[in-house]
Amino acid sequence: MAIEVKMPDLGDGIESADVMSLFVSVGDTVEKDQDLIEIETDKATTEIQASAAGTITKISVAVGDTVAIGAVIVELEASDAAAQAAPAAVEPPVVAEPTVPPAEPEPPKVEAAPVVPAPTPVAAPKPVVVETPPVKTEEPLVAAVSVPVAESTGDFVHADIDSVPAGPTIRRFAREVGIDLRRVAGTGSNGRVTREDVLRTVREHGQSSSANETTAPAVKAPAAPATTKSAKPAVGEPGQDKFGPIRVQKMPKIRQTIAKHMSKSWTTAPRVTNFDDADVTALEELRQQSKADYAAVGVKLTSMPFLIKAVALSLEAHPDLNATIDVEKKEIVYKDYVNVGIAVDSERGLVVPNFRNTNEMSIPDIARTLQQVAADVRSNNFSMDQLQGGTFTISNLGAIGGTYSTPIINVPEVAILLVGRSRMMPVVVDGEIVPRLMMPMSLSYDHRMVDGAAAARFLNEIIGYLEAPSRLLMAP
Repeated sequence: MAIEVKMPDLGDGIESADVMSLFVSVGDTVEKDQDLIEIETDKATTEIQASAAGTITKISVAVGDTVAIGAVIVELEASDAAAQAAPAAVEPPVVAEPTVPPAEPEPPKVEAAPVVPAPTPVAAPKPVVVETPPVKTEEPLVAAVSVPVAESTGDFVHADIDSVPAGPTIRRFAREVGIDLRRVAGTGSNGRVTREDVLRTVREHGQSSSANETTAPAVKAPAAPATTKSAKPAVGEPGQDKFGPIRVQKMPKIRQTIAKHMSKSWTTAPRVTNFDDADVTALEELRQQSKADYAAVGVKLTSMPFLIKAVALSLEAHPDLNATIDVEKKEIVYKDYVNVGIAVDSERGLVVPNFRNTNEMSIPDIARTLQQVAADVRSNNFSMDQLQGGTFTISNLGAIGGTYSTPIINVPEVAILLVGRSRMMPVVVDGEIVPRLMMPMSLSYDHRMVDGAAAARFLNEIIGYLEAPSRLLMAP
């Protein structure tokens, strides 16, 4: 029976996706829920799985294609005999029952015999794509942790480079640091290779190279160019314009989406930005007193959970900044829920996952969620659902450096808060100049919805919570 695997519905507002990788070829035998292709949407990459077991008869897409929602991606032939052979291995009596087709009782039995040996030859390539990575992931990782040098870099985890389950970004990164992906054991979903896997292999390779430096100086040869290339990796295809050499790269889907979204924000939302500083000296003292307790349970406590909680509580008190404008209907939609989005800088661009019902979360909950979300984004392990439904966005420039900026509103939201790096400054307190830790803040807002006075009151509310952190701890 022929089965069509189509591009699924990927969420509101998503009409198409770009094909990043193909994991199967025509003639391959696949199992149900096996990864077929990797796609890239607005701000996420994901895999499309087989809806049934069978043999690939047609692939309707190619790497680089933009595929509309509902379009056919792959066609496969589902084999009834193969489906019957699987339970036969577990429970032999069941094999006698699948003489279901009444019209041709003999042919099914004749086909059942060749199908039994068929999985045996197909099993050689199939584990390379799906089964082998998860099986071999456990062994190399244990060896790498306990005896990194003994995890010989000569052992291949994958049979060939094309069979490695890794996206284009990871493949490019591996080339830049001089790592053969066939030697990398993936720890991601279905054995997919992540950036952390490549970095781990780089460290192991470096340890192995230094350990064998005196006996095998030839190992140094690949290490030198790897360091040189990673310092300033070249991207894009080489070319030439009238002024000199250039490199041209197709704009990734995420960058196209960011460009479109930012242009829409710039042209539709008249933006005004208020700048201010929060005295976070007391907050920092509280954080220093508490960070060891959090570290004991594996959570790194920064000032961000306190800021996120302060913003969430302030949005409850200032609903004008927790709303959207419906221009066509000439309506203002006030949100009774508070979903704060946190802008995370990833390899593929800026991603804004949301914390649902942030106002109801405690600071420990926010700290744990923040750490997990940041790790998921950087390893590209998140869903489109996490990027939707936000009511307000926070951008943390302080993690990189800098003080003030004019952030672009993440429409249809009506405001965004950017925080810079806290720094010690001389401040007049009770007639004396004293050093205080000040956090710079930049609030951009849509002037169609938010007036300057309302924005100032909202920002003052946030600053009030940060300067008296006990209020955050007592908040419900």
